[in-house]
Amino acid sequence: MESFHTPNPYESRYGYARSVRRGSNIYVSGTTAVQKTDPFHLQYPESAYHQALIIFADAVTSIEKVGGTKRDVARVRMYVRDQSDSDEVGRALKATFADNKPKIEVAATMICGVKFVMDEMKVEVGATPIT
Repeated sequence: MESFHTPNPYESRYGYARSVRRGSNIYVSGTTAVQKTDPFHLQYPESAYHQALIIFADAVTSIEKVGGTKRDVARVRMYVRDQSDSDEVGRALKATFADNKPKIEVAATMICGVKFVMDEMKVEVGATPIT
């Protein structure tokens, strides 16, 4: 088993890894847009789109750290605080995967109306690549 950790304080507080690889499966924990230098503050607290872009990039990095690639992503789960932000989060999903040449197709679920550990969080994403 391989795992990857970030400075995110919730990983050490609650005892989990950002990503874990077991055989050909990789699991990416729910990822948010916390700042890398100050993980108790959020990047782009007013923009679900920009939070989602950062989250997808961070998720891909965590996949690469355990030997996967963006093209290995099979499933994405998106949790969105306000339904009014769902189009912006979907636009970031498309920009990250479907707008690639050739297009990367993923299975996706979006759940709206959730609460997060920080009020400024608008979106959280988990991903499951298969290598």
